[in-house]
Amino acid sequence: MIKIAIVEDEAMYAKQLEEFLHQYEAENHEAFDITIYSDGDQIVNKYKSQFDIILMDVEMKFMDGMSAAEEIRKMDSEVVIIFITNMAQYAIRGYAVDALDYVLKPVSYFAFSQRLNRAIERMKKREAKVIMVNIKGGMVRINIANIYYIESQGHTLILHTILGDYETTGKMKEMDEKLSGMNFCRGNKGYLINLQHVDRIQDNCAVVKGEELVLSRARKKEFMEALTRYWGEVIK
Repeated sequence: MIKIAIVEDEAMYAKQLEEFLHQYEAENHEAFDITIYSDGDQIVNKYKSQFDIILMDVEMKFMDGMSAAEEIRKMDSEVVIIFITNMAQYAIRGYAVDALDYVLKPVSYFAFSQRLNRAIERMKKREAKVIMVNIKGGMVRINIANIYYIESQGHTLILHTILGDYETTGKMKEMDEKLSGMNFCRGNKGYLINLQHVDRIQDNCAVVKGEELVLSRARKKEFMEALTRYWGEVIK
């Protein structure tokens, strides 16, 4: 079941999008769980990373689609966003919130179905590479590839990611086990590093996006072996 939100303040367009989704279901043997919101503030309020795809109108009365998408991206880096708009120039702004695409009004079923194909394809590729993390006030869905490294400070874990830092409670050992086989390796007691984002090794440190993370004497050999294997696989 694919969970889809329609965020559209014009009832006529909301109904049309819903009908298009039902047509797509019938033609492609998919199953959708559809929720409709009439404004951006409605979906942002109490957002819980519950959707796979969001069809977002840009121009709305209380909170426009771009602002709503910005708020959603703070909580959910993975949901696929498609903008519905009267103006093509919004497509450029959409890159800032990692929007997949846009559809121009009036919406044709052909254009809509093509975008939806891409959205479902992206969603299914990401499914197995996502973790859910409890944060203060809710939960966030994070693509594992977007994590630079995880830092342990007592009972607090800080996930340093492409979209910013997220704090959660937990033990580094449990996070290490959860990410086993995902190209993460402990650099020392306090850091679990995504090998994908290691730029170089310098002065007993792994340099990750400009930050120097110290490699402990006890873990350096294991880390270097894992990094060498990873770089060898990437080169192949």
